[in-house]
This record gives sequence, C-alpha cells and structure tokens, in this order.
Amino acid sequence: MASSKAYLAFVLDQLSGLEGIVCKPMMGEYLFSLRGRTVAGIYDDRFLVKDTPAARKRMPEAPLVSPYPGARQMLLVEEIDDRAFLAELLAETAAELPDPPAKKTKRKGKTLL
Repeated sequence: MASSKAYLAFVLDQLSGLEGIVCKPMMGEYLFSLRGRTVAGIYDDRFLVKDTPAARKRMPEAPLVSPYPGARQMLLVEEIDDRAFLAELLAETAAELPDPPAKKTKRKGKTLL
C-alpha cells in the first residue's frame, strides 16, 4: 500500500524547520535525507527512522518494524507531532551514519574496441 499524499504533507510540514532535509519519492513511498545521508522514510503512512544508537536513546520504547518485506528494520516514530523532537532525532541520526559514497563522474572519451 502506498503512503497517502496527506500524510506526506503532514510530515513535510513537521520537518519544514529542519535545514537541509530532502524528500525523494520511491515506489509509492518517501525517503528523507539529511546532509546526504538517508535517515528516515514514510512507509504505509508510518514515519520510520534508521536504527542507530542515538535514535534508540531518544526512543527507547520504539518498536522495530520492517518498512517492507526483506528490508532492514527501522524504528517507528510515534512522537510525530513534536517538531523539535523530530529535528533533533534526524540530526542525531544523520550524525551517526557514514558519509555518503562519492558520486562517480562520467568519463569522457572514446571507447576503444
């Protein structure tokens, strides 16, 4: 089941004060990146954040759920109404994730056969 546009609009509004947040659609769901690191997503109208020590510390009782079959489990964010909490959660989660891989540049030139 794809997530609703209404839920997406609500989450985007909640995150509107967070500088550098990027939302990308992905097969009916949505991924959120901060400083180039994918930190969270909307799956089936649920806001899920990557399972990091910082996220667990902020949400010790949060259930681990799978965003889709076969995926790595993520933490369900239940305090979706608290903008300050969300901003701090995503910033701390991003800080614990590795740097994104360098983008490959296309090489110009001739192909030799």
